[in-house]
Amino acid sequence: MTSAQLEIQLIAALVAVACAIPGTFLVLRKMAMISDAISHAILPGIVLGFFITQDLNSPLLILLAAITGVVTVMLVEFIQKTGLVKEDTAIGLVFPALFSIGVILIAKNANDVHLDIDAVLLGELAFAPFDRLLVGGSDVGPKSLWVIGSILLITITLLLLFFKELKLSTFDKGLATTLGFSPLLIHYALMTVSSVTVVGAFDAVGAVLVVALIIAPAATAYLLTDDLKKMLVLSCFFGIFAAFAGYWLANILDASIAGSMTTVLGFVFLLVYLFAPKQGVFSVFFKERQQRKEVSLLVFLLHLQNHQESNERHVNHLREHINWQKVQAKTVLDLAKKNNLVQISENIVSLTDKGQEFTDEALRYITTNKETAIEELKDRYFLFRG
Repeated sequence: MTSAQLEIQLIAALVAVACAIPGTFLVLRKMAMISDAISHAILPGIVLGFFITQDLNSPLLILLAAITGVVTVMLVEFIQKTGLVKEDTAIGLVFPALFSIGVILIAKNANDVHLDIDAVLLGELAFAPFDRLLVGGSDVGPKSLWVIGSILLITITLLLLFFKELKLSTFDKGLATTLGFSPLLIHYALMTVSSVTVVGAFDAVGAVLVVALIIAPAATAYLLTDDLKKMLVLSCFFGIFAAFAGYWLANILDASIAGSMTTVLGFVFLLVYLFAPKQGVFSVFFKERQQRKEVSLLVFLLHLQNHQESNERHVNHLREHINWQKVQAKTVLDLAKKNNLVQISENIVSLTDKGQEFTDEALRYITTNKETAIEELKDRYFLFRG
């Protein structure tokens, strides 16, 4: 592995972590797509910064771009608060307008300057190692590595200092206000950090990968945990994994590095979306099917309790008497037998002592509007779930 390859992967990993931290809070606040708006709308800030300094490496570009990002958020919220349009519509109105202003400024006033719109959008990590930072004539490494590393250090410091405030303002704005925190101030601070992160990653990875790194790792982690600290760690892990795996995928396919990393992020999200233990598609499907069987089982047990006549409890009669359209009577009967809730003698079904006790307790929960407690009851009585 060459030094350039190592530097590319290191830059991508740092960008991934720097994006994952604010991205986690944006996803939890249901503001994920604001990152897309910021990533495009800050272009006028970059262009104005260049017009003022005539230097693409000036820190003023990052400052003005960050201010433009905050202005974008303020405009979106202002339009949304009118009540005439929803947030997604407001985003769709604001960022194309600001981005278009940036494009027009470049086309009219900076045709002879290297402000490449395609490079800003798509990015090219392969070129990042060639833009070196020189201090006193000494090469101290890629400039992108230092820029994004500094932003990440500031982001982690702010996270550690204001984690409690961020958590409270994200989940309970009312409580945050009561305790003396300003949710609005924290909100705009988060938007500022997001804007600075996007700008810092522009030159190395481009806006498309930045948006993917902000949203995809956090969205993936959200399907796996409801603990904020674990979600932050998982988001960073998925981002770093995509950075390394995406680079080597691009190396094998001779394709765009940023595109390959985004593809890996999408593939990882798809796997988690399908197979997450609690919220995955297949998990939810099997859980719902299990619940349908267990509801049918409860109906079956209540029928047995309310009918003492032998003809009402005959196996064949049960299959005809209780109308199950999706869950067959045999399936429910087998489930009851496995859990030792019923016994069958000469095709006559009757409740066991355990079955009687379970049915009485379940009926008591239902009549007192405590249906949710039935899940705990099933865990105590069932050896086999549906």
